[in-house]
Amino acid sequence: MRIAVTGGSGKLGSVVVSYLREAGHDVFNLDVAGQREPGFVRVDFTNYGETLDALMGVNDRYAGVDALVHLAAIPAPGIRSDVATFDNNMLSTFHVLQAAKRAGITNIVTASSETVLGLPFDVAPPYIPVDEEYPARPESTYSLTKHLEEQLAIELTRWDARLKIVALRFSNVMYEADYAAFPAFDADARLRKWNLWGYIDARDGAQAVLRALEWQGTGFERFIIAAADTVMTRPNAELVAEVFADTPLRGDLGVNTTLLSITKARRVLGYDPQHSWRDSLLPLDAADDELP
Repeated sequence: MRIAVTGGSGKLGSVVVSYLREAGHDVFNLDVAGQREPGFVRVDFTNYGETLDALMGVNDRYAGVDALVHLAAIPAPGIRSDVATFDNNMLSTFHVLQAAKRAGITNIVTASSETVLGLPFDVAPPYIPVDEEYPARPESTYSLTKHLEEQLAIELTRWDARLKIVALRFSNVMYEADYAAFPAFDADARLRKWNLWGYIDARDGAQAVLRALEWQGTGFERFIIAAADTVMTRPNAELVAEVFADTPLRGDLGVNTTLLSITKARRVLGYDPQHSWRDSLLPLDAADDELP
């Protein structure tokens, strides 16, 4: 496929661009920031004309694309003011999706967020492990934009039966170099309770993007995308009893299995996370004790 990746210079985006290229696809990084290099086009997604023009094609580079991965955004709460976050993320996403529709692109994957599940869980989730089945519970302006972007995708796919938009609710994206901080989390279960002790290795995030692009479906679908395990060595039962003692349990918690359920992504997309922080930091015998 010829694939446009918005935000391809970002933490996850740069890995997605490399991963898709290694899989044999022609990939173009459309971003407001980045280095001048083959495949990079500087685009301001708050400008609709510029966005549409880039998706239609760029002279001497490409003439349209077959698929779109939309990752461009202010990527978390607190980086910019609430109004700036809302204005940028909502306007950019509408421009990108509307331009894709005008350009005839029907295979679209977008970055949603684990935050729509109710992070930072100051109000406990309705049950643990959490999944995609309960209504979104945004608790920040950033999370609100992600929820509204999902609602936008629902309506756009309702209007056009040919359109496929897959929203991937990514957990906290990590590089291998980030794993050195993980052992310190064990000292206090509340340090990482805000996302049920979850994370996603950027390489597995990229795998999920490719699986979503390859999925032969139409309409709108949402999937939680997380690693197969938690950031903790302490067992899940102990963590939940300490922090979410009154929260109903739904199914087996496992020992260190992710509490951000990836069952749907496994079943529908064939998502199969391959990377764990345990592989690089824990002794081999300890890392093999629990392989979710």
